[in-house]
Amino acid sequence: MIDTHAHLDGEEYADDRDAVVERARQAGVERIFIPAIDLPSVQTVMATCQRYDGYAFPMYGLHPEEVRADWQTVLSQLKPYLYPPHHSSSQAKRPSSSAQSSPLSSLQAKQPSSSAQSSVLSSQFSVGHPLRGLGGLPPSPIAIGEVGLDFYWSREFQQEQLAAFEEQVRWSVETRLPLMIHCRKAQNELVAILRNYEKDLPGGVFHCFTGNALEAEQLLQFDTFVLGIGGVLTFKKSPLPDMLPQHVPLSRIVLETDAPYMAPVPMRGKRNESAFVAYVLQRLAESYGVSAEEVERQTNANVDRVFGNYSHD
Repeated sequence: MIDTHAHLDGEEYADDRDAVVERARQAGVERIFIPAIDLPSVQTVMATCQRYDGYAFPMYGLHPEEVRADWQTVLSQLKPYLYPPHHSSSQAKRPSSSAQSSPLSSLQAKQPSSSAQSSVLSSQFSVGHPLRGLGGLPPSPIAIGEVGLDFYWSREFQQEQLAAFEEQVRWSVETRLPLMIHCRKAQNELVAILRNYEKDLPGGVFHCFTGNALEAEQLLQFDTFVLGIGGVLTFKKSPLPDMLPQHVPLSRIVLETDAPYMAPVPMRGKRNESAFVAYVLQRLAESYGVSAEEVERQTNANVDRVFGNYSHD
């Protein structure tokens, strides 16, 4: 299984992060994708992915609930993590599936040994670049996220959210990195922005989908995107177990936990963790009338289609 969305870098796991990862491995989780939500979390996500190199993979972005009046300054500081200094628009074309590489792969190819990484970083990253001086090669982002729109609690920064989201959508088009999209009470506005770039978008995930059939149909019109399904699927009053098989092909779903939030039944009310994605998989299998192995095979294939070889060590 692949948990495509877990905040493993969070303080909730400060005391037992290694144990959480070990439980995930034992449960059959082979990869975990970790989204940043702001500038400070870029560092914690990066550190977590370095600690679990080849198992945890980073995504960098500005979460809509973290957007404020200074969003332009924040994005200007976040952008270098997605655009290494040697980046140019001509280099940003995503490689073919047979030879995909990460945005830092050309730098990695120059590494004669791990002991030489720091000196290479010193020469490749300009003074003031946020990756300069980092011990060892920084993990390459596999997506831009967690980004999106959220007007659930407030519309105080509505215009700033719209502008920040569109800027990060443009980054996705330029870098060919997929989007990890958060959307709450803002689907019409979100879809309107995405349609402006529809022909150029590399793809992505509509994270934590809990909508109805019409909302699913609208999102699935973006052919290179999938729906992220998590613990809400298992909730007693959730309409998803009945709705999804009727309106959403299994080929358009990926698994997620959004840990530490929204733990699935029978763990509801507890701190969520990646191992619990097994409960989501089992409920999907029951809903679609297929084996758990088939759900695992199909959702893993969906992940590889959206994220390509970026999500492999």
